[in-house]
Amino acid sequence: MKRLFVMVVVVISLFTNIFGADKSFEKIEKNGKFIVGLDATFAPMGFRGEDGEIIGFDIDLAREVAKRWGVEVEFKPCEWDGILFDLNSGNIDMAWNGMTMTEERKRKVAFSEPYFTDGQLIFSRKETKINKISELQGKVVGLQLGSSADYAVQKNEIFSKIKEVKKYATNVEALMDLEVGRTDAVVVDTVAGKYYNSKRDTLVFSDESLTKEYYGVAMRKNDKALIEKLNSTLNEMKEDGTFNKIYEKWFGKEGN
Repeated sequence: MKRLFVMVVVVISLFTNIFGADKSFEKIEKNGKFIVGLDATFAPMGFRGEDGEIIGFDIDLAREVAKRWGVEVEFKPCEWDGILFDLNSGNIDMAWNGMTMTEERKRKVAFSEPYFTDGQLIFSRKETKINKISELQGKVVGLQLGSSADYAVQKNEIFSKIKEVKKYATNVEALMDLEVGRTDAVVVDTVAGKYYNSKRDTLVFSDESLTKEYYGVAMRKNDKALIEKLNSTLNEMKEDGTFNKIYEKWFGKEGN
């Protein structure tokens, strides 16, 4: 009898996995919207424009996904260091804002397929350019708390030789402090640092990168149907050229 009970449980588990008791995408359809959490200062992925509206590359992608799903999308600014807690607590449905797919994050959440390639560069003032990782020795380095830059610096052998690591709530705050001389360098995502500097031209960046990284959309591990649907939709957007049009709007035609 005990063996029969175990077999029944196994069959039910297999049935659930195969035929999808997971209703994560159905829930989105029923609610008529999905909620995207983001750091609303991470230009050009997701940030507030001059009129205060949230705009950016990831924002345009999410809006297109919502359009194809026949639902609305709500953008909810979160503290970046706690955004995965917001996701797993159910406050948001996705964290979609240039999030690097690190092993530590993969232990907490599931990711979409990679949709963007990036890395961590060193930004410094023009008069005191830092071009190599080794040149961070003895320097005061700024970065965003809980960011992939934070992880990259800690894992690099240069970490023990840095004079001080100053952590900020946003990349913008870190880069502004660099401009006025409160730090010697800032380690930041290539896309964010270059976009910031394109508007001001006060900084330079290193030839050497600390990492090569891949961005993904973070979702709860149990939301398998939602993950599969998002992957399918992003692939459709790439195949029909919509993804590339959005890319060119924010980054030009150099490709990624």
